[in-house]
Amino acid sequence: MKIQVVGDETIPDAGKAAEGAFVFERTVPSTRGEIMDYSGNIIIANEPACDLVLQKAFFPEDYAAGNAALLAIYNALEEHGYHFAEHIPVSRTEPYEFVRPPEEKDSDKPETTETTAAVTTAAATTATTAAETGTVTTAAPELPYDEEMVGDMISLLNLNVYATPENCIDKLISDYEISDGYTPEQQRIIAGMRYEMMISDFSYDNDLLLAKDVDPETVVDLKELSNYSKGVEAVNSAERKIVRGDILPHEIGTVGPIYAEEYEELKELGYALSDEVGKNGIERAMETELRGVNGVEEVTMVGDSITDIRTVTDMIPGQDVKLTVDGRYQLKLQNILETFLQNYSRGGLARAGALVVLDAKTGAVRGMATAPTFDLRDYAENYEELLEAPDNPLFDRCTFGQYLPGSTFKTITATAGLNEGIVTGETSFYCGQTMTYHGSKYQCTGNHSYISVRRAIQVSCNLYFYQLSDKLGIDNITKYAQYYGLGEHTGIETGDAEGFLCNPETFEKRGQEWYIGYVIQAGIGNQDCGFSPLQLANVACTIANRGTRYQPYLVDSLYNYGTDELTRKTEPTIAQEIPVNYDYVYDYIIGGMQDAATNMPTEYSLSNLGYSVAIKTGTPQTDYYNKNAQNSVFIGFAPADDPEVAFAGVIEGGEYSKYMIRSILTAYQECYGLNGVKPTAEVPTTEATTTN
Repeated sequence: MKIQVVGDETIPDAGKAAEGAFVFERTVPSTRGEIMDYSGNIIIANEPACDLVLQKAFFPEDYAAGNAALLAIYNALEEHGYHFAEHIPVSRTEPYEFVRPPEEKDSDKPETTETTAAVTTAAATTATTAAETGTVTTAAPELPYDEEMVGDMISLLNLNVYATPENCIDKLISDYEISDGYTPEQQRIIAGMRYEMMISDFSYDNDLLLAKDVDPETVVDLKELSNYSKGVEAVNSAERKIVRGDILPHEIGTVGPIYAEEYEELKELGYALSDEVGKNGIERAMETELRGVNGVEEVTMVGDSITDIRTVTDMIPGQDVKLTVDGRYQLKLQNILETFLQNYSRGGLARAGALVVLDAKTGAVRGMATAPTFDLRDYAENYEELLEAPDNPLFDRCTFGQYLPGSTFKTITATAGLNEGIVTGETSFYCGQTMTYHGSKYQCTGNHSYISVRRAIQVSCNLYFYQLSDKLGIDNITKYAQYYGLGEHTGIETGDAEGFLCNPETFEKRGQEWYIGYVIQAGIGNQDCGFSPLQLANVACTIANRGTRYQPYLVDSLYNYGTDELTRKTEPTIAQEIPVNYDYVYDYIIGGMQDAATNMPTEYSLSNLGYSVAIKTGTPQTDYYNKNAQNSVFIGFAPADDPEVAFAGVIEGGEYSKYMIRSILTAYQECYGLNGVKPTAEVPTTEATTTN
């Protein structure tokens, strides 16, 4: 106590470095948080690994010695099957050319162009075959090189803006005195490694990453090499381990290397070029929370030996993220969707679709299935195969698919009509199966005579809603669509498409003509508009809550790493309160949706579940010139009188999608509990896990 804490005048101050000592600080990387499902089952974990780095403190200052060391390190890595990753945008062989480095082409950074296909029935609008799949993501042509990256290199090397690739390599050879005794190939190797040291801020605080996740034999051999090539060191790290790659792959996302163009911004946040960062999904949305905070330690060296290491700032691990989705339910939901597509493919026309399930009381996402899908464990190794697979399994249809809502939109038109006082529950319109509007003939699927709103929702009478839409006008239809959150982002953490409304403003942006007949088609959801299954599920959730719209969310809570210590719980957020003018508005809408749920075949019946269900279906045409081209859409919630769950589904090119609803609800009851019944489902097993 006296010597170490109080001090002793006869002993030199321990805080002072010994004579000839060199003191520097270095970063202690934090451990990335894990991702788990609602029941606490790990989806994404960490696996211990060993990286090889080059440390500035031991690396020769003399250029000749340093260049020799770099070449020896490069060759040793190659001999062991490891490749030093570089970001210099110059080809590896003469004649030199500007290129896009291999490290900038991996599967974490696909070059994509999003094309929104308008799904329309208007005679004045030409539909495309892509309309059946909503939004389609296709690969964009690859540029020969990144002009910004090349410009940054030329600027960093203090060269003229018109510098050639040869000029850049020659400048590195000159600046770092790379001997002519090396072959041109060896000079290029050393130049590339020197450039990597430049852009990664190689310093006492920032090591240069040589290779990730190396095997023990390589560690031993490279450590032996460090006797001659000073500075090679093995450091502990953690690799992302995919425990369940089949659960929410589109929403979980991936981590990947920092790209040169990202580094300028990220280094201000304490990132090194060798770090990994969330690229998409939860990994990106929760990057700050998952990453944690790096620590700092002070290192004292005397000669070539470290004599002391002192913690300056403790490393804080990233937080564990718990999702709102139970893995058991997600797997069941995916199976329900895929089984339906197999049984009701319409001769191969229906090959893709999406299902979204929300907690009706909070807006929490309880399941999101898209088909076809993929496994995160296949993503890194088989990215090109997945990219070229039929029907684009990488495309997240739940949040980025944009579909015509069809007759499900009639619930919104009904809300507008009742709430604006245009109609009451008793107001009726005549349906004689056909009607003429401004010189054009419009049809209904039935002959309903005089019909009021509740019955019109049940039987999905087009003529009732045509006449109501005419009285409302497009401005009122637009206003209520916006009340329900359509045409805007939902606010979900992982991002989504905002969709687009059918109104003159949308058409004007596209340079298209607006016709009066579009007003009544907009009112039945069969004109040029597009909404995601997540948005449609949120419409159902808003009806279930009688005008209160919640913001959907995927993150349930955060915990200190590896513990059950809660640090943050997501509270439900009300995004919109629709100003309800009459108490009866939702009585008629929900009543009509309950009636619609009674017309089902026995094996898919919703009448004997022990509670009532409310649904609305739609079969929007997706090609004006092909009457057989359609999607099948549904929305709903249950129990109808005290909603706990809301849902929506879309089958591209299909029909009878409502036949999935019973399975969706029984699976929900098994996994989350419903209507007072406790959950009973077990977590399905999976094959041996692999590391991404």
